[in-house]
Amino acid sequence: MSTDFIKIRALRTYQGENEVYSFFIDGRDIFKIADITRISRDDAGELKGFQRKSIQNHISGIVEYLHQKDVLFPNAIILAFDPVVEFKQSRGPVPEGVLQTSEPGVIELPVRPEGQRAAWIVDGQQRSTALFKAQKVDIKVPVIGFRCPDVEMQRQQFVLVNKAKPLPRRLIDELLPEINTPMPSDLSPRRIPSELVNALARTKGSPFFGLIKRPSDSEGDKGVITDTALITVAEASLKNYGALALHKGGATTSANVNEMYEIMSVFWSAVKEVFPEAWGLPPTDSRLMHSAGIEAMGVLMDRIVPRLRKDDEFKKNIKDALMAIKPQCAWTKGEWDGLAMKWNEIQAVTKHKRMLKDHLVQLDYVASRGL
Repeated sequence: MSTDFIKIRALRTYQGENEVYSFFIDGRDIFKIADITRISRDDAGELKGFQRKSIQNHISGIVEYLHQKDVLFPNAIILAFDPVVEFKQSRGPVPEGVLQTSEPGVIELPVRPEGQRAAWIVDGQQRSTALFKAQKVDIKVPVIGFRCPDVEMQRQQFVLVNKAKPLPRRLIDELLPEINTPMPSDLSPRRIPSELVNALARTKGSPFFGLIKRPSDSEGDKGVITDTALITVAEASLKNYGALALHKGGATTSANVNEMYEIMSVFWSAVKEVFPEAWGLPPTDSRLMHSAGIEAMGVLMDRIVPRLRKDDEFKKNIKDALMAIKPQCAWTKGEWDGLAMKWNEIQAVTKHKRMLKDHLVQLDYVASRGL
């Protein structure tokens, strides 16, 4: 069988007796040299391959990112090589004072039809697929490869590479406001809620100043509210045409994050003043500070704020609306009339959250119409 080759300058090193290579290749060429071996079972029930199914939303997000200007794509694709792949070492002296941790040379990668290639993707199948789909994008991507005589070793490396947990969502949310370069579309919408929560947590005068727990907080910090609850409030308000949605911008206008911050700051300051006995306590002592309470009051924000004029009476009118339902609220003691639940029976489960949201909205509806 006649075979074409992609020949690339590479470095070779050894980990024990294992040969490991590193080089850069045009991202569009990954699938010329490497296959994805999907996990499946053959007719005899034997396990084949190791890769999970591709995630189209993830791939689309990467493709969108690749079409931005001046992208940075340093994430290495990890390949397992069939022993037929050859590395030819370059000869020459090593400059004085240079640590010889690797050997330069040329690696010869056979170009073959799908299913017959001499390399397999161990890590980076979604990225490789995105690079293939973004055919007009000229970007060189790093590759780490190792000699692999059988599929058992491929699976071992696949498990080792992927067994670590993905970044926790809370950590991603905290990092997003600090990232100003283009991001995939599945992350970009989360920037604004994270920006808002950062501002609410760190701005003196904010009702939440010093109360929000973030992943970067040191041991012993006094935060009582998880950032996830407030981020959920902001996301829901933006997505469901709530109090913040009018300021999220459009095709020709930018989001007004300062205006969003002002709305949240005023509303939650009013909450703090109307329910001082429940504010700033641990969630075990106040369900207002519990994720269920925060999310329920966020829904109330989306009902109350849009019907009020943003004038000198704005905060007073929010407080009046909250005072109208205060007698029926059981944040720190007693029982929720209409829910048949004691104050501390409210838990962070979907059913309880939905019940509390519906109940507060109903209370506000009745109070606002003087029924």
